[in-house]
Amino acid sequence: MPTALALHEYRNWLTRYRRTWKGTLVISVLNPLLFLIAVGLGIGQLVDPATSGMGGVSYLAFFAPGMLAAAAMQNGIVESGFGVSWATRSDGSYTTAKATPLEPADILGGHLLYMASKLALSAGCFLLVMIAIGAAQSPTVVLALPAAVLLGLAFATPTAAWAVTLSGPSKVGAAFKWVVMPLYLFSGTFFAVELMPTWLQWLAYATPLWHGVDLCRSLSLGTATWANSAIHLAYLVTLTVAGGLIALRLYRRHLHP
Repeated sequence: MPTALALHEYRNWLTRYRRTWKGTLVISVLNPLLFLIAVGLGIGQLVDPATSGMGGVSYLAFFAPGMLAAAAMQNGIVESGFGVSWATRSDGSYTTAKATPLEPADILGGHLLYMASKLALSAGCFLLVMIAIGAAQSPTVVLALPAAVLLGLAFATPTAAWAVTLSGPSKVGAAFKWVVMPLYLFSGTFFAVELMPTWLQWLAYATPLWHGVDLCRSLSLGTATWANSAIHLAYLVTLTVAGGLIALRLYRRHLHP
């Protein structure tokens, strides 16, 4: 298990981030603002809420929390996939860290803590933009922030487990082609899952992104129930923990001094 030494690894990543935080913060605000305006307010004007499976709400109110969840998924994969695979290179930070008293569990724990911080920052910026343009329908939307962070970690931990086995980031881009894009399209982000064929609906219900989208959307619209929320949370927590345990095992195998 990670110890207090993991905080040293966390501070190392924070020190690196201080060099680039201004640019990434601007991206975290401008990207969702432009996307929500272009799709939510622009294309959304062409969508009829009464016939599109959105429960009568505007397309902006339907789309925004789904995009919050999808962005958390993408950020989780980017932070873990590219971050870990770069760190495993011969000149990467993991190579330096494993020559110190840090154990593989500390390296993993510190890096995951940093990923969670980045996920919270990005999701927080996105949430502020949602509220500012009137896309949120309920005060419970604030709970979508921890929900989005959990969703991001549900993707980050198994991705980190895979990325630590790589010698570089060249293969990580394939994840976007075969994982991120299909999930974007078929997990309820842009349109209601109920509009798809039945077999595709059940496939969507099995994906972590759908659970994150449905959870964030219900919190934003004020339609969340204890039962449904508990199911979503149990799914995402299980995936996060399982991914973390697998990552810990692989970190010990590949980062042992």
